[in-house]
Amino acid sequence: MSESAPRLAADCAGLTDAEVVARVLGGELQIFEVLMRRYNQRLFRAARSILKTDAEAEDVVQDAYVRAYQHLNQFEGRASFATWLTRIAVNEALARKRKQQQLVQMESMDTAGDAAMNAFTSTAPNPEEETMARSVTALLETAVDSLPEAYRSVFMLREIEGLNTNEAAECLGLSEEAVKVRLHRGRAMLREEIYKRTGQTHASAFQFAGARCDGLVARVLARIRSLDTH
Repeated sequence: MSESAPRLAADCAGLTDAEVVARVLGGELQIFEVLMRRYNQRLFRAARSILKTDAEAEDVVQDAYVRAYQHLNQFEGRASFATWLTRIAVNEALARKRKQQQLVQMESMDTAGDAAMNAFTSTAPNPEEETMARSVTALLETAVDSLPEAYRSVFMLREIEGLNTNEAAECLGLSEEAVKVRLHRGRAMLREEIYKRTGQTHASAFQFAGARCDGLVARVLARIRSLDTH
C-alpha cells in the first residue's frame, strides 16, 4: 500500500460514493482509489462466482473499473453507485465466460485437442487445493464453486458479500422473488454439515485485500492515467 493510501482513506472516509464520483469527474483521479478500495472485495466475489478462478476474476475487476471510469459521467444515480459498479463487473464476467465457452466448443470440434480436453477433466487435486482443503473456509469455497452458476452468483452476493435481496436482484438483473428462490435452492444443494461448519465464516471466504487489493488499485490507476494521456 502506498504511503498516501491511509491518509487518502482517512480524508475521504466521510464522503458518500456520489461525492467521490463528483470529485473524480472534477479531475481528482487519485480519489478514484477510494471507490476501488470500498468495492474491490464485492466485485471480486461477484466475478469469481461466475468465472470460478481467482485470476480471471481479478482481470474482470480491473476491466470493470476501467470501464466504469470511462463511463463515469453516465452514472445517473437511479441505482446506488455500488449496484451500478457491480452490474458492470457481472456483465464483464458473463461476457468473458461466453467467450470461454465459445473457445471450448471450437476446441471440442478438433479431435487433435483430445489430450487438452482430458486435462480439463482431471480430478487430481493440486498442492494448493490440498493445502486449502485443510481450512473450514476452503470447504465453503469448494461447496459454493460446486453450485450451478445461477445459484452460485445469488449465494455469493447474498450470503458471502452480505447484500440484501433487493441489492442482489438489482446487481444480477433478477426479480426479488427469483433471488429468494435461487438462494433457497442453492442452500439446499450444499451439504448440511459443510454449511453448518462454515456458517460463521462467510465473511472470511474469497478474501480480496492486502497486497492483492493494493496491486489491483495500482494497475487500474496506471491504465486510467494512460487513457487520459491519449
